[in-house]
Amino acid sequence: MRLTKKTHSCVRLEKDGRALVIDPGGFSEQDAAAGADAILVTHEHPDHFDEGRLRAALEARPGAEIWTLKSVADRLSAAWPGRVHTVGHGDTFTAAGFDVQVHGELHAVIHPDIPRVTNVGYLIDGGRVFHPGDALTVPEQPVETLMVPVMAPWNKISEVIDYIREVGPRRALDVHDALLADLARPIYDGHIGRLGGTDHQRLAPGASAEL
Repeated sequence: MRLTKKTHSCVRLEKDGRALVIDPGGFSEQDAAAGADAILVTHEHPDHFDEGRLRAALEARPGAEIWTLKSVADRLSAAWPGRVHTVGHGDTFTAAGFDVQVHGELHAVIHPDIPRVTNVGYLIDGGRVFHPGDALTVPEQPVETLMVPVMAPWNKISEVIDYIREVGPRRALDVHDALLADLARPIYDGHIGRLGGTDHQRLAPGASAEL
């Protein structure tokens, strides 16, 4: 499996000539979803879900399909019957040849005065990759590569470190990092690398890793 990091929380997974893209939102590249056979969206916030980009991807690739939660699916399913699938915690499905399990239900708390939206994470191919979206969801099985939301309005670095420790992945790769200034990256990399208890890596947008 080949993983390519896109800007912010978007990642592209490729195997056997097919591609799956997770969270091609408004902070990611304009063509982040282009050429995808399947697209997964964790929740409705615009840095994870860009309706225009998804519509363009579906129009350009007639066989492409989307799996997401109800709040996103409701905005797309009428225009794309049979190609937009609603999922929730506990569901399993196959997308572009990848086996996917859905974990989680709610976005992390930003502030008690802000209502929590729904959020799901996606466990790929039996734990080879887990993308939690905007939550610190711990799957009930081992994870090889954890996409860790490293910097967000709803977290702090101690929570990120404890999350990595609790999941216990073989490696942790940063996502949700567009808000993190380059000046601060060595601080985050240092703390997470020393305290996370796993191989912590940061891929620049466009860079890839073989998993």
